[in-house]
Amino acid sequence: MATFALLGGLTAFGPVSHDMYLPALPQVAHGLRTSEAMVQATLTASLVGLALGQVLAGPVSDALGRRRPLLCGLGAYIAAAALCGLAPSAPVLVGVRVLQGAGGAAGVVIARAIVRDRSSGAAAARSFSFLMLVSGLAPVLAPVIGGQVLRVADWRFVFAVQALFGAVLLVGSWRLLEETLPPSARRRGGLTETLTAFSVVAHDPGFAGYVGSCALAFAAMFAYIAGAPFVFEQGFGFSPQGFSLLFATNAAGLTAASQLNGLLVGRVPPARLLTAGLVATAGGGLGLALVGVDGHAGPLPAAAALFVVVSSLGFVLPNATALALATRPDRAGAAAALLGVTQYLAGATVAPLAGLDPGHPLRSLAVAVAVPAVAALVVRLALARERRVAA
Repeated sequence: MATFALLGGLTAFGPVSHDMYLPALPQVAHGLRTSEAMVQATLTASLVGLALGQVLAGPVSDALGRRRPLLCGLGAYIAAAALCGLAPSAPVLVGVRVLQGAGGAAGVVIARAIVRDRSSGAAAARSFSFLMLVSGLAPVLAPVIGGQVLRVADWRFVFAVQALFGAVLLVGSWRLLEETLPPSARRRGGLTETLTAFSVVAHDPGFAGYVGSCALAFAAMFAYIAGAPFVFEQGFGFSPQGFSLLFATNAAGLTAASQLNGLLVGRVPPARLLTAGLVATAGGGLGLALVGVDGHAGPLPAAAALFVVVSSLGFVLPNATALALATRPDRAGAAAALLGVTQYLAGATVAPLAGLDPGHPLRSLAVAVAVPAVAALVVRLALARERRVAA
């Protein structure tokens, strides 16, 4: 149980690095004398780091084992988080956030690979759902912690808390995690082998389909993460603490849905649960689009639509992850890396769209959420149709 809690914490680097920081975004813009778009770029920078870091950490863990690359990545995360708290300007903060994301990427991708080393199929989907229970506490607690930190200190201290989180995981990994990839199963060959592994995995049609739908759904969620603070704090007048509670409620819905998925996955095929989750994601996105077009709706309809979008990912993310990694069990590290890279690059691409129209932040957010949410369902249905034709 302690090991699973630790693995769940490692997969939580994304939520901790972003969600704890969200209530402070307007304060960061004021403190660094920069624009809303520039502050949102610090979120995008972290996503880029998380994506690029997984490109390195996944194949390296296939070659050297899981333990050593993980410990190095955690050390890099701690150092970068401390430097973020000392950043004198927005451009510097953007640059250091890339490094912070790259360090956290090792935890995300290697934790997934460790689960795949130990299990497969429905058992893997159940394990990923359990990890989401643990890591799901991060988006529930992180914004609340960030909001409370802002009561007594400025935004820079949020990064001190993130550095402390990394330090706890570093100590836990050093003491509790054993190597799960024996030398006989490791792949060597340097850059050539890395590129070959990525090419082999990426050209698997099943893997590409699952990853595509997963990445688009993740992009919809990250558009919400990037745009919601400005919609609810500046548009609807929420305090940082009030927004953090709203965000935590949505995260609790995500966690509850992931646990329901874990209970159902032994009785219902993961592919069917994935499709059901994507239908709900698209429905919530379209609901938010209607609210955005109306332009006069209050915060409740927008919050309700976003709750559906975020909660439905409790069915999308664990099943898409398990199904994608099951297509290439021989290259679990590379597959987990490509899965993470695609997710975070999709999020980094969509996140700036949530702030394109500062005069109508809800409308911008609605478009940025609805388009990838519907596209994720389209990709999933197209994949299912191809499989039926092939059969």
